[in-house]
Amino acid sequence: MQASCPPQPSIPLKKAYLGIDIGSISTKAVVIDEQNNILASSYLWTQGNPLEAIASVLKELRRALPVGYKIENVGTTGSARYLIGSALGARIIKNEITAHAVGTLSVFPEARTILEIGGQDSKIILINNGVVSDYAMNTLCAAGTGAFLSSQAKRLDLNYEDFAALALSSSNPAKLAARCTVFAESDLVHKAQMGYQKADIVAGLCRAVVLNYLNNVGKGKKILAPVVFQGGVSKNAAVAREFERELGLPVLVDKSGHLMGALGVAILCKGEKEGTEFDFALADTEFKTRGIECPHCPNHCEIICVYKESALLDAFGNRCERGLEVC
Repeated sequence: MQASCPPQPSIPLKKAYLGIDIGSISTKAVVIDEQNNILASSYLWTQGNPLEAIASVLKELRRALPVGYKIENVGTTGSARYLIGSALGARIIKNEITAHAVGTLSVFPEARTILEIGGQDSKIILINNGVVSDYAMNTLCAAGTGAFLSSQAKRLDLNYEDFAALALSSSNPAKLAARCTVFAESDLVHKAQMGYQKADIVAGLCRAVVLNYLNNVGKGKKILAPVVFQGGVSKNAAVAREFERELGLPVLVDKSGHLMGALGVAILCKGEKEGTEFDFALADTEFKTRGIECPHCPNHCEIICVYKESALLDAFGNRCERGLEVC
């Protein structure tokens, strides 16, 4: 009689951590290991629906994550961090300043200044001895953001991917009004009508973004080296070049600079002792939200109710317990 083979010991799954940075324009996510190495990442447009965006991101990560890892904890940051944090059971929900600083310092430990330009907002973070000492954010003026560059690329009939290469080919950037989107757009049309080369106009747009940023977000801030440029716009080498010209300092850009917020919050959730019961099956789960104005008192709180498969999962925006009754 043939002896049966002894059962093989199961190989324990290695720990991994999921960080998600979900903004109004784009959704970024990374899965890291214990040494902060990025195992899988995703960068998608939010398209006005963060719940659908996060489902797409999770499906992409599920395909990309190497076999043998288990998500131990989840962290969220960005403008929709509370909504997505509730949906995924995040252990850490952090503001963007903290998340970006932690992510950047994990790559550039000596960083003193972080310049960040995203799709719809921008920020500057000053670091002293590894700690955030000052910061400023700009969410009002679109002229210093990626959305502005993207819209102007369409106006000039250019793919955004070709934008930077064309700008870098210019040695004489056109001087464009940098203080406002409306002024910059009208100035762009005027320069085109005057006969300026498209490359010079595009280079001028990159310069206008940098001047707008420095005159608004960076106003009154002492920018010290090492300087790190990140966010989606950091992928535009022409904007990085203009920062170096204006600051007179080298500007560091990491290949994962657009993922720093997600990386930072993934690192932060590593420190949580209690784990998250996370399953990529959440990508196939139906989540819905409902906005309600609470009638119970003069505050009229705007409450967001989050439902998972028709069951109430969480609610936020209420200032008292009575607000939960409306969900």
